[in-house]
Amino acid sequence: MKNTVTEAFIYESQGLKNEALEIYKSILKEDPSNQNAIDAVRRLSGLRSKHKDLNIQMLDFFITMKNEEEINEFKRWLIKI
Repeated sequence: MKNTVTEAFIYESQGLKNEALEIYKSILKEDPSNQNAIDAVRRLSGLRSKHKDLNIQMLDFFITMKNEEEINEFKRWLIKI
């Protein structure tokens, strides 16, 4: 079965970023000029490598947020990534 950008996008939408990334990479092996796959690999590779530990830290922060100031801090962090 041939992998598609739609399939990868569905995985990505479900939070299965690593699975989606692998599908996008396999698409690029067959079609190196697929701009959707190129953009997705750049986006997902950057998130996976740049923010791996930070995401765990921010997940803990998100779970324990108690006030509007902390919510705003979390929003600022989301905008940066």
